[in-house]
Amino acid sequence: MQGGDGTGGPGTGRTDGDGIRGTAVGTAPVPLSVLDLVTVGQGRTASQALRTGVDIARLAERRGFHRYWVAEHHSMPGVASSSPAVLLAHIAAHTDRIRLGSGGVMLPNHAPLVIAEQFGTLEAMAPGRIDLGLGRAPGTDGATAAALRRSDRLNEGADDFPQQLSELIRFLDDDFPDGHPYRRIHAVPGPVQATAPGGVQSAHRPPVWLLGSSGFSARLAGTLGLPFAFAHHFSARNTIPALDLYRSSFRPSAVLDAPYALIGVSALAADEEAEARRQVLTGALSMVRLRTGRPGLIPSPEEAAAYDFSPMEREFVDGWLADVVHGTADEVRAGLDDLAKRTGADELMITANAHGGEARLRSYELIADAYGLPRAD
Repeated sequence: MQGGDGTGGPGTGRTDGDGIRGTAVGTAPVPLSVLDLVTVGQGRTASQALRTGVDIARLAERRGFHRYWVAEHHSMPGVASSSPAVLLAHIAAHTDRIRLGSGGVMLPNHAPLVIAEQFGTLEAMAPGRIDLGLGRAPGTDGATAAALRRSDRLNEGADDFPQQLSELIRFLDDDFPDGHPYRRIHAVPGPVQATAPGGVQSAHRPPVWLLGSSGFSARLAGTLGLPFAFAHHFSARNTIPALDLYRSSFRPSAVLDAPYALIGVSALAADEEAEARRQVLTGALSMVRLRTGRPGLIPSPEEAAAYDFSPMEREFVDGWLADVVHGTADEVRAGLDDLAKRTGADELMITANAHGGEARLRSYELIADAYGLPRAD
């Protein structure tokens, strides 16, 4: 998928690992990062959830987490992150150093040119700090996906993903070949402004990551020599096979000369083990409702504790909780250490799902303390 045939590769204007590879801080085995779903709990507003997102990003920056990403979900009352680019612009205005990105933009929902211009704008606002993580799933149900795309062909986005990815990378690099119908179209802000009379070369463009929960994106990321982010937090059984496939498929590129894979992991630390269990049960009940067609706000710990799970629901919850690293700070640290060792992940991206922002903020603070991460002003 490279060369002059119009399919496009990962670009050539970068040095290896620029903006991709992180550095472990404190006693952490690998760099630690944050994935924020910007959840909305019962009795809380979207405005409060967005303010909590800013607080989490600032805490992550202060404590030495490598990056902060937000997801794209639609038609889900319990999530306030439907527009990653808008949210990241807000977060960028309240932070100074931490890398910010999408985890991810669901590319089938969007025109590649629009995403190139949105993330070119973000890069101009926060130079050298922006990541563009891309997924091929809709991030919602089929009907909502059709509304987003204005199409009844619900599979066309996923089927066309490699072509959409190729177009997006070409727009980001401004390198459609001569004769291509998009050759005279330029994503702005972008490289064309550096080549215009009087233009100044920009040092960065957002690195592209592929996200996935199965082998398709793992193989594609490896073939293109791109960094890969795997959704361990909801596809734990596929983690090691997908990472193995990514590494075995990897071809060095101008972006990376060796594989780089992060995994998203659900983890929540509390001062007491029982409190951690109480908090993560809210996420479990929320998932039960989502999977049975009843999405809603994140339930309170009290409601989750009182809920009468059916035997089938209980079986699902037990399996789901087994993949959530939770407990005291020492227990969570041990669980994250074990996960990093078993998977060989180059980076761990932690999502802390709970009803209230206070529990999530406390969790990241405790994890940072457990690894001796710094306390910057």
